[in-house]
Amino acid sequence: MPVDGETLRRTTLQVVADIAQQPGGQLSSTGVLNEAARRLQIRHNREDEQALLTFWFDLFRTGYLAWGLDLANPDLPWCHLTEQGRRALATISRDPANPDGYIAHLAARATVNAIALSYVREALATFNAGCSKATAVMIGVAAESLVLSLRDALVSKMASLGQTPTADLQDWRIKRVLDSIEASLTARAGIMTQALRDSFAANWPAFTHQIRAARNDAGHPAAIDPVTQDGVHASLLIFPELARLAGELETWVGAQYR
Repeated sequence: MPVDGETLRRTTLQVVADIAQQPGGQLSSTGVLNEAARRLQIRHNREDEQALLTFWFDLFRTGYLAWGLDLANPDLPWCHLTEQGRRALATISRDPANPDGYIAHLAARATVNAIALSYVREALATFNAGCSKATAVMIGVAAESLVLSLRDALVSKMASLGQTPTADLQDWRIKRVLDSIEASLTARAGIMTQALRDSFAANWPAFTHQIRAARNDAGHPAAIDPVTQDGVHASLLIFPELARLAGELETWVGAQYR
């Protein structure tokens, strides 16, 4: 049976981490690939070996690894972790370089609607293809889907209480919707639990200040490289927390908003 993608990616990243963390650890393509193949038990299975090679070279294309060990050994098979790669290894199980692990982490943090999840999956695909602009747009749309779901819950609750939603809350422009949601919930923060209030204050700005900004930069560019791989990597990493917060706020609106 072919090795599944999640196991292959997780195992390969773990091999890189194990070697890199050894005293004087020196990464090489032969060393990593041989150890990964041993752990995966895929020797002499060409299909699985090619899948491993594909993922290995993806790590270079997306900037996690770079060729060369030092100036005395600048060529293949030697390689080294980039700064982005070192950060990724701190969160191997849920890093966007491991899409299956990322989706599992997201599912453990929040229930995400099908529309948002479809955009998250495409964001992961474009991220691992090195398409930062596309990733920024995809994860931005996923976040907006969560916000609009929260907006719909808020409008429905207001209607049940005989309140009139503001025009901005029902506007098609997401910035106005965001500002209106924030104003409405901030005015009622005193009846939230301390944990929800703190989470709202800390994490709600992540949408406008990180994910939405990156999406806008990609959609309305003022430079050749308006967004970077590091920037969209950050957007992907904070998305699960935004999803968790949006879900908690939607539940709170249904039960406690007044």
